[in-house]
Amino acid sequence: MTEVADRRSGASFRPAPAGTATSASAGGRIPTSPPAVDVAALGEQMLGKWADVRRQARELAARPELHKTEGLTHTEHRRRTFGQLRYLVDHGAVHRAFPAALGGSDDHGANIAGFEELVTADPSLQIKAGVQWGLFGSAVLHLGTEEHHQRWLPGIMNLDIPGCFAMTETGHGSDVASIATTATYDAGTQEFVINTPFRAAWKDYIGNAAIDGLGAVVFAQLVTRGVNHGVHAFYMDLRDPVTKEFLPGIGGEDDGIKGGLNGIDNGRLHFSNVRIPRTNLLNRYGDVDAEGNYSSPIASPGRRFFTMLGTLVQGRVSLDGAAVAASKLALKTAITYAMERRQFNASSPTEEEVLLDYQRHQRRLFTRLATTYAAAFAHEQLLQKLDDVFSGAHDTDEDRQDLETLAAALKPLSTWHALDTLQESREACGGAGFLIENRFASLRADLDVYVTFEGDNTVLLQLVAKRLLADYAKEFRSVNFGVLARYVVNQAAGTAVHRTGLRGVAQFVADTGLPQKAAIALRDEESQRALLTDRVQSMVAEAGTALRGASKLPQKEAAAIFNRHQNELIDAAQAHAELLQWEAFTDALTHCTDAGTRTVLTWLRDLFGLSLIEKNLSWYLMNGRLSMQRARTVGGYINRLLVKLRPHALDLVDAFGYGPDHLRAAIATGAEKVRQDEAREFYRAQRASGSAPVDEKSVLVRKARSS
Repeated sequence: MTEVADRRSGASFRPAPAGTATSASAGGRIPTSPPAVDVAALGEQMLGKWADVRRQARELAARPELHKTEGLTHTEHRRRTFGQLRYLVDHGAVHRAFPAALGGSDDHGANIAGFEELVTADPSLQIKAGVQWGLFGSAVLHLGTEEHHQRWLPGIMNLDIPGCFAMTETGHGSDVASIATTATYDAGTQEFVINTPFRAAWKDYIGNAAIDGLGAVVFAQLVTRGVNHGVHAFYMDLRDPVTKEFLPGIGGEDDGIKGGLNGIDNGRLHFSNVRIPRTNLLNRYGDVDAEGNYSSPIASPGRRFFTMLGTLVQGRVSLDGAAVAASKLALKTAITYAMERRQFNASSPTEEEVLLDYQRHQRRLFTRLATTYAAAFAHEQLLQKLDDVFSGAHDTDEDRQDLETLAAALKPLSTWHALDTLQESREACGGAGFLIENRFASLRADLDVYVTFEGDNTVLLQLVAKRLLADYAKEFRSVNFGVLARYVVNQAAGTAVHRTGLRGVAQFVADTGLPQKAAIALRDEESQRALLTDRVQSMVAEAGTALRGASKLPQKEAAAIFNRHQNELIDAAQAHAELLQWEAFTDALTHCTDAGTRTVLTWLRDLFGLSLIEKNLSWYLMNGRLSMQRARTVGGYINRLLVKLRPHALDLVDAFGYGPDHLRAAIATGAEKVRQDEAREFYRAQRASGSAPVDEKSVLVRKARSS
């Protein structure tokens, strides 16, 4: 078969037959032109609903004024990042989510879409902007009332009031309900008295707390008339705006240098009998009148707590999107480099191989490319869900719960994936990848904390698992004994089919023992959906059955039962999140109008789905969901998909839409191709001149033959 040259790198590969389409005719199957990716159309699809906003944000993020300057001290980096916030204000990049009456545009989806693109400029800028407007400002907006909006939002929006979101404490991070800071109402003065009663109650890791914050939204236990009404939010002035010194009763410390994100001045805050007016309570969901009487539109303390925290879900949503963007940057750089970098004379005595022609290199990068596409499409659905809720288009209690669960499911997967992709891409670029100029190490350090803030990933997946269990329990809440008995019988029958190998026998018979038929069955969309869905349903059902009745036991016993099954529950939640990503990818295929692009994206979707199945192959085998015959074909079919995708690798990363000013990686500029071409030309000229030294191995071979 004739080799074809790659259109940009000069690399050679053999894309047919796996990547060649065919058509039937009277004379047999005749090769047709292979599919091609419409990069512009795919790029537009990936920009999503808020394409124009993303383009504006990317144009801003490409400006040198917003770029991270490597090598700065943390003090210098902090100063630069704060100045960049002012640049965002001056260029109208921060007002989208705020009320139109105050100069905003009430566009919550557009706001997140724009902010998450800032990660390409500097993750510190993205997070510091998120602290100021996505947390501090949003807390006032969503937890406060019109009076609060008028008092504080203008200053927050124009950066006259740099602020903090003071929720996390040294002793409590994920368990927000147990924070120890108190806000006790004094009816005599109509003030709340804020205290951090012991060291573990100090607010910690708080952005803007060490230097820049003049104000804060402080979360504390609201106590009035001797009753603790749970966690509420309070607006508090922290520093004198002229001297920048802490106000009386307030103190703090600098968290110092961190593993990343050193453009943000994280710090600690503590309060000793700090008095604030009663009206500083952000009272949309809970209020205290002058006499100290508490009232709330939400009667249930638990539901009230989750409603208040749910209004701040956009932080998780933006982290999900930023993590996807970082993965795109990494893969664009790594795949560009792999198309140009050559190593080892594998198939030619004179020409070295392009890295991306090696199967293992394709495995390293293409599987992560497939996951990045899945995560990107899932994020677009999450962003639409957020906009529906915050715009009021679909804002029922169920909608808000769905949004919270979806964000809690997707943020862990995308942030873990970003770290994994940055690391693998770094290694795939060898020593060059370790240089700061190519950004892998810097981005990975900055994104490291994404997996633990705005909700620790493992804790978030536990929240998802509890929602899955609740939904599972609803199905049986009102059923009679006969229905439940039939379910138990069916479960037992299912176990017999799966675990005795009967299903495997059926699959083998259906495939007639042929690997080709087994592979066809696995690449079928409905087969993938069935396998991924069945795993989630089975894991949830198994956990639900084990935990059935635990809620009626004493607290200690119930907790012990839950703890025994915690690992399986979190695994089930992750499987559920992966299924959501697969479904989002599959849904995106229906919106792809170009036939060639849809074909290539289908291969990429299949690679994602089969990679999930391969990762969990032991479960499918142990639980009888796959025959040994079909299980053996998974890896082989993945390898075939890699060959199909190889000619389209650059198109797929080009569709991300990031240019040189976003990548800012020396090895993604074409410099490596120039070096490789220079080296190849040198050796070609040397061979042609006859002056090339003879290889010692050749001399030894000739001697051996002549003796």
